[in-house]
Amino acid sequence: MDSAVRATLPNGLRVVIVPDRLAPVVQTQVIYLAGSAAAPDGFPGTAHALEHMMFNGARQLGRDQLSTLSARIGNNNNAFTTEDTTQFYFQAPAQNLDLLLHLEADRMRGALLSEADWDHERGAIEQEVSRDLSSPIERYLVQQNAILFAGTPYEHDALGTRPSFEKTDAHLLRRFYDAWYQPNNAILLIVGDVDPQSTLARVKEQFGSLPGHPLPPAPTVKLRPFQAQTIHLDSDLGAGFLTIAFQMPGARDPDYATAQILADALGSQRGALFALVPQGKALQTEFDYSACAQAGSGVALAAFPKGQDPKALLASVRAVLADIRAHGVPSALVDAARRKEIANLEFNADSITDLTESWATAMSLNGLDSPAGLVQAFQRVTPEQVNALAARLLDPDHALTGILTPTDSPNPAAMQGKAAENFITPPNHPVQLPEWAQKEISALNLPPATTLPTAYTLPNGLHILVQPEHVSHTVKLFGLIRHNDDLQQPKGKEGVARLTSQLFLFGSKTRDRLTLAADLDALAAEAAAGPSFSMSSLTPAFDRTLSILADNELHPAFPAQAFAVLQHQTVSELPGVLQSPGYRFQRASLHALNQPTDPSLREVSPQSVSGATLADVQDYYRHTYRPDLTTIVVVGDIAPEQARDAIAREFGGWKAEGPKPVVDLPQRPLSKSAAITVPDGGRLQDEVYLLENVGSGIGNPDRYALAVGNEILGSGFASRLMQDLRVRTGYAYSAESAFEWSRQRGAFLMAFGADPNKVHLARTAAIGELKTMQSQPVSADELASAKASMLRGMPMSRASFDDLAGLYLSYVNLGLPLDEQDRKARAIFAMTPDAVSKAYRQWVRPQDLSQIVRGPTPG
Repeated sequence: MDSAVRATLPNGLRVVIVPDRLAPVVQTQVIYLAGSAAAPDGFPGTAHALEHMMFNGARQLGRDQLSTLSARIGNNNNAFTTEDTTQFYFQAPAQNLDLLLHLEADRMRGALLSEADWDHERGAIEQEVSRDLSSPIERYLVQQNAILFAGTPYEHDALGTRPSFEKTDAHLLRRFYDAWYQPNNAILLIVGDVDPQSTLARVKEQFGSLPGHPLPPAPTVKLRPFQAQTIHLDSDLGAGFLTIAFQMPGARDPDYATAQILADALGSQRGALFALVPQGKALQTEFDYSACAQAGSGVALAAFPKGQDPKALLASVRAVLADIRAHGVPSALVDAARRKEIANLEFNADSITDLTESWATAMSLNGLDSPAGLVQAFQRVTPEQVNALAARLLDPDHALTGILTPTDSPNPAAMQGKAAENFITPPNHPVQLPEWAQKEISALNLPPATTLPTAYTLPNGLHILVQPEHVSHTVKLFGLIRHNDDLQQPKGKEGVARLTSQLFLFGSKTRDRLTLAADLDALAAEAAAGPSFSMSSLTPAFDRTLSILADNELHPAFPAQAFAVLQHQTVSELPGVLQSPGYRFQRASLHALNQPTDPSLREVSPQSVSGATLADVQDYYRHTYRPDLTTIVVVGDIAPEQARDAIAREFGGWKAEGPKPVVDLPQRPLSKSAAITVPDGGRLQDEVYLLENVGSGIGNPDRYALAVGNEILGSGFASRLMQDLRVRTGYAYSAESAFEWSRQRGAFLMAFGADPNKVHLARTAAIGELKTMQSQPVSADELASAKASMLRGMPMSRASFDDLAGLYLSYVNLGLPLDEQDRKARAIFAMTPDAVSKAYRQWVRPQDLSQIVRGPTPG
């Protein structure tokens, strides 16, 4: 399992190189062991602010050069700040590893951190605060952590606050950088298609000359008990949520593995907490364990319909926790949780990103040499340890209760601040890169031709695609039944499709809900049936897991009692959902794109769900779930013939009833301009869509030109929208654009988040950029950058089992050939500036864009 190469350089930098041959891709992650807990007193968010500033240039690469370079190698990079760490990652073609090492070494000790850059970046980070605090969940978490971790460095949210950023200056950021951003306080993790020994030599060349430096004392966290209390928050969500939170061990605590197993057992579908859902007492439940290095939190959550008094549900959740505290959890759930945690570490190798995160978490948070240390820790956990920990931690006298109540007029005013106006001039000429960087990206070639899966079709019409990948001893299967609820549900019975899908939870004719979950737990496997079905298994358990999935998919029980519970829950939940700003925002967008009689505007209502019967569910299942509209994709440690034979054995007897249904929405008239504001008093920042439909589906002859243009207009930090709306004007924290396609339909969208008084300005700027795309050919430099980003990013779209399967299923759903990526690559490689501007003139209509706003009325 562990083929990594490790080294510690003389300057103290720890280096770990993990080979993974899934795709010709490499991911680097530089982990600085300093997060929000290390912030100076009175300046929460300092680590987050510095994270932003690390993208504003260093000695060898300025901000514009870094942005340009990122775009040229696939535009897949970012960073995040936690309480304990700040982590910067890049994913790129493996051939560009030297480039990644060079730029990370440059900013490890060469960040510029100028006052002018901070004056600009302050506006962007304050917009980010507004965006995040527009979420009631985020506002709740801020209060939760302030109580659970009071008096410790963890009490402040890692995001930071506007008042803190207003008094922060570049000198403060420089002191934090010099104190903590040292090679002896960092881990360099490299994962992907690399040779470990030659990579280590390249690391030494780039990082070896950086001097180490004495570090300040690390922050320490010592939790203090708190008395039971309750916090109440208004919410703009469609359902209410109640939580009961407890202090839990940190990731470096000897009890960490025991706490994780306890959390898994508490959240199990076989457990008493989840049983509240099929009993009709809760819309959903879960138990979430979140661990920082030195302390953690455990949160039991349950959802209830808007308008319902949560007292009864709260009493039920408390009773479940009290019983577990008194009597423990069943040993079978402990055993299942242990098996699944160990299996999950194997599944992480199915994705280069997940494998990177697995190693990063083990080293930086758990303080281990590798994820293998967690395997050993989980293996040692016993039911007695789990139950002893539950008895100690689940103390109602030291529990924090939170109730998020849906309301039509939530008020987050206490969180609000004023964002500063900031202006900076973006580059108005091609960016010149240093010779070493230009050399790395000068030659642009087509990506390697994709290896296509082996394809089969069973006599019943079911299609099978198998792609062997042997980076782990795991197999994943994904199935898709082509269907369309808007076209296939009986009129007046909208909601039948939803009820049908939810009823698979209750098992098959031979396995009830608990037996189904127990059989999967015994294999450390996952499986979910429905119109989109899936499973994940260790290699030896593939056949048995497939048999369980097929039994659930082809022989669902659809028990009458479960139907009655689900129907009642859905009818209770829907009024709140239909009234919620999030739902009304999406409905407003649909109305802007479609005629009033369009099938896509059919709406599930309490009345339509109430009118549905179990016979309607059974009839919908018989006519919609059919093999001749189904594709199954298998990716992983398996031979194509073995996968085919197993699927034929389990699914070969599946028969379709009647003629194939129509599952594609027809073409629609072109939309016209409209302006709709969906009030949402719970938001500090407006969410804005500018959208219209496009007069074609995926068969659009200019779709590749539109895709290249979109890369220039609104994809990634270097896009025109981001440069104009964020970098130059500070109108928005984020801005993007996209084309969305189905077989017969298309839509174009520009989206941004902005303070209400900046919406008009941001809209004007966005439409101005769109019109420029139509009136002027894109520059040669922009076109080269877009081509490089898209072509070099293609291997990254295949860097996980999930991504591979997702590509194939999307092609099947859209009616595209399986070698679509190769066709697209050739079209992008040959693209011209005139073709891009011509496509935008032909298919995009700035005058017809509708504006849909969610939040305060724009000023």
